[in-house]
Amino acid sequence: MERYFGFDLGDAESAVARLNKDDAGDPAVLTVREARSFITAYARLLSGELLIGESACYNTSATQRALRFKSRFLTDPQVDKDIKCFAAGVLGELLQSGELIQGEDTCFYIGCPAGWDKAARERYRRIFEDTGYPPARIVSESRAALISACQSKHLQVGYDIMSRPVLVVDIGSSTTDFAYIMGGREVELQTAGEVHLGGGIMDEILLEESVRACPQEKRVREVFEASPAWRAYCEFAARRLKEQYFSDEDYWRDNDCRKTVTILYDQPLRLTLSMDAKMASRLLERGAAQLSGRSFGDVFRASLRDVREKISGQAPELLFLTGGVSRLKNVRDWCAEVFPEAVVITGAEPEFSVARGLAWSGRIDSQLRAFRAEVDTLISSNAVEKVVEARTPDLYRKMVDTLVEPILRTVAIPVFDRWRSGEIKRLSDIDSVLQTEIEAYLHSDAAQELLVRPIAEWLKPVAYDLEEKTMPICVKHNVPYRALSLNSYLQLSDIDVRIDARNVFAVEELTWLINTIISILVGLLCGGGGIAVVSGGISGIVAGTVVSLLLLFLGKERLQAAFMNADIPRPMRKLVPRGHFEARIGRMTSQIKTAFFEKLENEKNAEITERMAGEISAQIEQCLAKMAEVVEIPLG
Repeated sequence: MERYFGFDLGDAESAVARLNKDDAGDPAVLTVREARSFITAYARLLSGELLIGESACYNTSATQRALRFKSRFLTDPQVDKDIKCFAAGVLGELLQSGELIQGEDTCFYIGCPAGWDKAARERYRRIFEDTGYPPARIVSESRAALISACQSKHLQVGYDIMSRPVLVVDIGSSTTDFAYIMGGREVELQTAGEVHLGGGIMDEILLEESVRACPQEKRVREVFEASPAWRAYCEFAARRLKEQYFSDEDYWRDNDCRKTVTILYDQPLRLTLSMDAKMASRLLERGAAQLSGRSFGDVFRASLRDVREKISGQAPELLFLTGGVSRLKNVRDWCAEVFPEAVVITGAEPEFSVARGLAWSGRIDSQLRAFRAEVDTLISSNAVEKVVEARTPDLYRKMVDTLVEPILRTVAIPVFDRWRSGEIKRLSDIDSVLQTEIEAYLHSDAAQELLVRPIAEWLKPVAYDLEEKTMPICVKHNVPYRALSLNSYLQLSDIDVRIDARNVFAVEELTWLINTIISILVGLLCGGGGIAVVSGGISGIVAGTVVSLLLLFLGKERLQAAFMNADIPRPMRKLVPRGHFEARIGRMTSQIKTAFFEKLENEKNAEITERMAGEISAQIEQCLAKMAEVVEIPLG
């Protein structure tokens, strides 16, 4: 696509931003009806002409008029036609001005509150589709605001914030939208994302105070009663004056901040709006009927505290404010009070953060669609498998070094104790017992936990090898190369790759290890210059005499076979010192590791390597896919 439009349709005001495919700067905020931020209102005239914006509020030829309708979208199905009429008016203005060209390859990204569910978003999208818009996608306004912060050269937040906890507070005219974003994804808040508190409350208070001070108060109230459109227009003027004052309170402390509105109804009326320090304090701290007698400040602070309680994860490190009201110093101070660990920021033009973020969303979505396609191609190829296969011998050695000693210590010695106690009758029975016990150990959490560190160490060079494949993809699509770097994710606490120990040591390898352990037992009984049991007591001497005779007639090999199947009396078994067995195991551990590794590498290398490479590659590919999703900044 060549151009991307962001449409921030607000309850009181709206804005449209556009970003060309190759633009290096921020999206341009377009002028609609001579205003970059225009009133969300439409009017149908007697002639059939459709007006939007400021002129729709007071044109006397209107047969149909509507404003402040978006806030009723979830509760009033009839609002759909109002949104459609307004959207049609905006579309017509863009086409007439040439900002949008009929049939061009473009798309619209349109904002909605974070609390809207999928059904509401789809209903909203269909309105624009039915109105004749180019392909449209509905995106959370708070999501768009965060994208705006990440992309803005003014804020220099950067891509890294996508992996950190962020709270976006979008203060509109009717509602305040809270969105907690962790790891690039929105986490649903129990507040449903929205609080019915907006800057419009202050606008109404300012207008009410101004009407009360007007010499023609009675007549002004009569006009407002008869013409809601004129009331809305005056409220909009109050909003502009309020924002003007709060954008530079120091300047207005020594200068008059006022505006006179001429109301053209049946006769001209003049209403003066005025802002000063006292009025500013009144707007924030005076109780309002719409808030059940509470003030804007009270409700906003309470909402912040409620949101903090609802966040079950890590406290936000960044709190990003959007909307015209975010210019207020008091608002930033309240945020810092409730979230002292967070950096509180707002854009240079917070009223346009959402519109710009929506336009950026379009280009990001398009770029990353191509990016994801290349990642999928990499995953579906055998590139990852080749990298893993080349380094599998290193993994064998690390796993053997890690597991052999614990197997001997936690499995072999307890089995030896069971033989000494008579629980296991014959040495030949140890074979099946060890088979079962070693397999059980390799299934255990303890064995898996032991593998975490050696696997993480092994993955480091694998990750560097993979970066040679992933870095060109990132560079090509303007994505930070660390986005697909496994090394960025190889913290032991959240390593994603797991290797099942029992799948590394197949039956043949287990049999070899078991036979090795049995040979140690037999060696303790039959090794050296005689039998180990000869060393203790009268019964040991008797046994030694018997064994010496057997050795003379049968020979050593046949004697070992006889011992393997003999039910040796328990007292004689006790004469085989446990310490001797442990010491021999300790002395032979290094030899066992070496022989075990050589057997794995030489006798079963092809089969085990293929299985290992397949399993590990599949998990690494899943990890890459997850990282690609985070980079894509999910927009739905």
